[in-house]
Amino acid sequence: MVTGMGKTMVWAHRGASGYAPENTIPSFALAKEQGADGVELDVQLSRDGELVVIHDERIDRTCNGTGRVVDYTLDELKRLDAGKTVPDYGRTDLGKAEIPTLKEVYELLKGSGMMINVELKTGIIFYEDIEQKVMELTARMGMEDVVIYSSFNHASMVKCKQLNPLAKCGLLYGDGTLFMNEYAKRLGMDYLHPALYNLQYKGFTEMCRRDGIPLHVWTVNEKEYIQKMYELEVAAIISNYPDRCMALRP
Repeated sequence: MVTGMGKTMVWAHRGASGYAPENTIPSFALAKEQGADGVELDVQLSRDGELVVIHDERIDRTCNGTGRVVDYTLDELKRLDAGKTVPDYGRTDLGKAEIPTLKEVYELLKGSGMMINVELKTGIIFYEDIEQKVMELTARMGMEDVVIYSSFNHASMVKCKQLNPLAKCGLLYGDGTLFMNEYAKRLGMDYLHPALYNLQYKGFTEMCRRDGIPLHVWTVNEKEYIQKMYELEVAAIISNYPDRCMALRP
């Protein structure tokens, strides 16, 4: 499955993180239950080189601990409670709120038909060989047709393309950058992943459509913006509330 210029998809941002602890099995399971077309998640490396799903470079905001992800082994990370973002979450039937491995998330979603947007968190810590590790796991599990890679570190996306020219890659970015459609084409990228407010630039969506560059837009949570994304026919809405997006889809 490859995303393109058709029906706007709904991807759950760090899972259904508006309801369940972000980047945990319960959050991804809830996104699946709510009918999302895909999920977005973040990958880093533990001290012993394991692929773990967590957004921040530090565990403090989401877990009952302190310090950098890279300074903990997988076993140590697994002992943490990762439910801090939604402390009153009660759906224990969907799994435990711990830091999952990327393999565990793949196992949960394999065969569901859902897209998986894997964001490589290499903007601050340049994790050695993380691109190769992620892509090897994806291939080994037969998930290449449903996985898209993205990063704010565009060098990581170039490396992914060098490792596998057929890999589907998108450039994440914030505000104030012009002519991103031309930049994406020059780097040989497949998608752009702009922050929601970037779609205010006059002619931006038209230029991307002309150049055949689908847009996966983050983070879209409010009704008026969800509806606007449908009107603009972006390729994917990335939202903390996939159920809201599904309910509003034309």
